[in-house]
Formats: sequence, C-alpha cells, structure tokens
Amino acid sequence: MRKDNKKKFSVGVLPVYVVLIIASLLSLFPFYWMFVMATRPSEAYNSIPPAIIPGTKLVENFQMVLDSIPFFQAMWNTIVLCTSVTVVVLIISSLAGFAFSKFNFPGKNIFFVLILLTMVVPPQLGLIPQYYLVSKLGWLDTLFGAGILYLLNPLGIFLMRQYVTQSVPDELIEAAKLDGCSNFRIYRSIVLPIIKPAFATLGIIVFTLVWGEFLWQFTVLRSPESYTLQVALASLNNAYNVDFGMLLSGVFWATVPLILIFLMFNRLFISSITEGSVK
Repeated sequence: MRKDNKKKFSVGVLPVYVVLIIASLLSLFPFYWMFVMATRPSEAYNSIPPAIIPGTKLVENFQMVLDSIPFFQAMWNTIVLCTSVTVVVLIISSLAGFAFSKFNFPGKNIFFVLILLTMVVPPQLGLIPQYYLVSKLGWLDTLFGAGILYLLNPLGIFLMRQYVTQSVPDELIEAAKLDGCSNFRIYRSIVLPIIKPAFATLGIIVFTLVWGEFLWQFTVLRSPESYTLQVALASLNNAYNVDFGMLLSGVFWATVPLILIFLMFNRLFISSITEGSVK
C-alpha cells in the first residue's frame, strides 16, 4: 500500500517538477548568457548563431573595466548606500506597520490609504522638484542625497502591517501591557522576533531595488569618487564604440553580490511566505 501511494504521488507531481525545472532554466538562462558574453570578445555579441559556451576572456574583460572606471570604489559606495537605506527602511516600516496594525488613532485609515496611493505615482514626475530640494539642501553628489528618496517605502509599510496583523495576536499585546511593558518594549521584545521572516523579505526587496536604481543616482551623483555601480557602468557605454564584452563583464561582477545576499537570506525569505505563527 505504501509503495503504491509513493508511486502515485511521484507520478502525480512529475508534471509540476517538469514545469518548475523548465521555468527555472528559463529564469537562469539570462544570467548564464550574460556570463558567456562576459568571457568573450565584443564581436561575439552579434554572432550568428549566438555563443552559448563560455570563452577565455573573463579576466581580460574585467581588467578593461578596472582600467576604465573605479569599479571597487563604486561597489563600496553601492554597498554602503544599499545597506544604510535597507536598515533605515526596515526600522521605519516595521514601526509604522506595528502602529497601523495595533494602534487606533484619528485618521489611521486615511493616512494608510494616502501612503499606498504614493505607490501609483511614477517617480519620474517628482524628479525635478526632488532634485531642486536636494540641491538646495546641499546633498548633491553625496550618497545621502542618492538614498534619501528610498527611506520611506510604502510597500514596506504595507508588508509589515499585514504581517504584524496576521502574526502578532492582540491578546499577546494586551498581556504585555498588563505586565507593564511600554509600546517600544513590546515592539522590541515581542514584535521584532516574530517578524524576522518579513524583515528578510523586505530587506532583499529594498536592497535589490536600490542596487538596481539608475535614474535618480545618475541625476544626483556627479564625481567618479561618489559613483555607484549603475552610474559607473553607464559611463562604459560609449555612443560610438561599445565593448559588450567589457560592459557585460562589469554587469556580471556587479550582480554577484546580489546573488550572494539572496543565498544568505533565502531561508528567511521563503519562511515569510509559509510562516505566520507565534513561537
């Protein structure tokens, strides 16, 4: 009976595994092709049939990147910017999500809806007034000016509010208040340990978002010493002669830290979808 059940189970899930494998290969192929192009000369970019086997010019192409832009300085600037913004967003979003979920105050629903409505406003519409304000405050060509726009994240507030509402019961909050805990103590000792999976999910989203942002960073940052990776790599794109091997080599090495960060926190990222209980 057990053997038959195992066989039926295996046969039943086989199409699911096939679809998942195909979807995974399709998702990974752009990264693989980027790696292949990073190991080949620029001419291979337009070759027919396209090259699908890695070449031997990975080190040579990357050396050209190092000779053209301050790559490691730009990577350090990007890491500092993304880490700082992520930490601040996690703190603000978790506090706001806790407040919107567990406290009643005048205009609570109106404020929450207004925050969500900011998600539908294209960021390009505010580019000129935001640039004017940052310029007047003296934050041009600084990492603080490049990251100031991301500190208030409507998606993060919404995610934290939903997670706190589902994972932290009101009875637990009331019991902590009866024991004399302040609101901040409840947040630090009860809420934070429960919402760690949501922290990991939001952290990966924000870190990736800031890492891949180009328009605002390109607008604010001016000197090569303050460039982030996206701005520095954009300077490799010459209008008359684009070396695709060099360009994709820089893009490949700029993507590696994101992959490592996801691999470090993927368990918490997945558990945020499957967990919602109180330990």
